[in-house]
Amino acid sequence: MYDIKWIRENAALFDAGRRRRGLEPLSDRLLALDDERKVAIAQLQSAQERRNAASKEIGQAMAAKDSARADALKAEVAELKTRMGEFETQEKAAIAALEGVLSEIPNTPAADVPEGRDEHDNVEARRFGAAPSFPAGFVPREHFEIGEALGLMDFEAASRMSGARFVVLKGALARLERALMAFMLDLHSDVNGYTEVNPPLLVRDEAMFGTAQLPKFRDDQFRAGDDFWLIPTAEVSLTNLVREQILDESLLPMRVTAGTPCFRLEAGSAGRDTRGMIRQHQFSKVELVSITKPEDSVAEHERMTACAEEVLKRLGLHYRVMTLCTGDMGFASQKTYDIEVWLPGQQDGDIQGRFREISSCSVCGDFQARRMNARYRPVGEKGTRFVHTLNGSGIAVGRALVAVLENYQNADGSVTIPDVLRPYMGGLEKISKAGA
Repeated sequence: MYDIKWIRENAALFDAGRRRRGLEPLSDRLLALDDERKVAIAQLQSAQERRNAASKEIGQAMAAKDSARADALKAEVAELKTRMGEFETQEKAAIAALEGVLSEIPNTPAADVPEGRDEHDNVEARRFGAAPSFPAGFVPREHFEIGEALGLMDFEAASRMSGARFVVLKGALARLERALMAFMLDLHSDVNGYTEVNPPLLVRDEAMFGTAQLPKFRDDQFRAGDDFWLIPTAEVSLTNLVREQILDESLLPMRVTAGTPCFRLEAGSAGRDTRGMIRQHQFSKVELVSITKPEDSVAEHERMTACAEEVLKRLGLHYRVMTLCTGDMGFASQKTYDIEVWLPGQQDGDIQGRFREISSCSVCGDFQARRMNARYRPVGEKGTRFVHTLNGSGIAVGRALVAVLENYQNADGSVTIPDVLRPYMGGLEKISKAGA
């Protein structure tokens, strides 16, 4: 969320950032709303000052036994009280109008973010490994074909109880999903320096507002009664750990991770990925969140992305890192890297296999911190500064399961378990259909 004072002082820069996102300039409208707010405040202050002065003059008139003047002043004070109520209403309306517009403005892209309209304009930063090879004549299958053939992935049962975009995992696949989450959490907490957190899955409006899920993306969220929302990602819970806090500089950077269920309506995804586990209403994800000083956030973004990449490296999966263009990056982001894993079972036109997103790592600057009023006090200074926030998937567990199934599938229908996951699978080396 923007500071209107900054926009007033940097109107051209603000509008240039909007143009890079493909949006119209907005500074003139915002400054006009701010002027209305200032006028309302000035009117209220002037009325308050005159009321205070008139109240003193009433005492003076009464002391001088000038009843006519005292009565006139009392009438003036009564009228001022009425007008002050009107001015207060105008001030609240002006503030609400300004904050309402500010709350729906996306973050300004960093200078090094490539310009573009959509995912076709994203730029590849690097890639790791190579696509797996399969026996001649064998066409790799998609994950849902593999899982259903094993008898361990049931979309029909899920549909009967919950509708579309849900799945029931059984036996070794249920354990494999649990193993993936445990492996990721151990890696991030034991090796990458993140503190594991078990956060709430239900949060209030102000928490969703703080990380910018509200108000703009209200239709993508699951409401849970009148007071709560189901989290769409643990980013919401983890980032809000510092809301309305003033941290000591010594606590930064703060790095936290959590593995949680996530819930999304996928309202804007009608017709996309309707089969399988790629896009579901309920899914598991390991989230990474960092809270840093402003001067450290760019380097932290690179570090966080490397931590997410390490998951895929240890799983032996082929992937690429994409720098998102201005037209494809998220609402709260200044810069985003998407990590896309190779899925050999999927088709891209006539080509067998394609890359699909499995992690997204973003640096948000002070955009979320301003919405949450999250600050820190630099050593030796009386004042405070807003922290910078970062978030990333470390990684999406369901999509990691998809990637393991498709990349480690065998011609006989079995799936080889990656070495790093076998300790979490009780030493099991391969998942096969019962009786095979």
